[in-house]
Amino acid sequence: MQQAVEHAHSAENIFGRARARLSLDVPAGLNDPNITPERGDHDIDPVMRAIAQVKPIRPAAVLVPVVDRPEPTVLLTQRSAHLPDHPGQISFPGGKIDAGDETPLAAALREAEEEIGLARDFIDPIGYLDLYMTTRGYRIVPVVARVKPGFTLTLNTSEVDDSFEVPLAFLMAPENHQKVAREWQGMKRTVYAMPFGERNIWGVTAGIMRNLYDRIYRP
Repeated sequence: MQQAVEHAHSAENIFGRARARLSLDVPAGLNDPNITPERGDHDIDPVMRAIAQVKPIRPAAVLVPVVDRPEPTVLLTQRSAHLPDHPGQISFPGGKIDAGDETPLAAALREAEEEIGLARDFIDPIGYLDLYMTTRGYRIVPVVARVKPGFTLTLNTSEVDDSFEVPLAFLMAPENHQKVAREWQGMKRTVYAMPFGERNIWGVTAGIMRNLYDRIYRP
């Protein structure tokens, strides 16, 4: 049993499954207001769907960097405490898709380099997860990538306070996918949360992790 669990979360298995199930075809709905993404903040809180639909579309992309270690990890960041939006929260490197970005992949690579100094030479893009819609109108394209060890990070302290790695096995264990109630603009909403030690991974980041689990590990 233990060997089966270890194999499920091995580098060979995770990257093999990802390449077989994902592609770099841009998801429908990234810029189309007539298409409502299936995944997002409304996954486990359907009332959020109506709220998200009234927001203007804000295309964005994030990098989901899976580090190719003997026990693979996911590289995450902690947003700067002084930022106006989501200060101090755990996130993926990423941000808005600029006019000069040819693809969501290009935006994610640019943002990763700008935010944490992750050089593109270490990044092997695999494919996009499902488009993720937020209550603030962002439509996020998560880019799963294999990252070679040996990189050196330089944090942009105006955006990021810290970076750290979390074992992929922990993030992909369903028993760690909690559902918690949070207050948002006077309303209670339900979101995914994956507390890891002193780090509280929740909201969009946890929701994208759940989508990674659904796309890679579910039959």
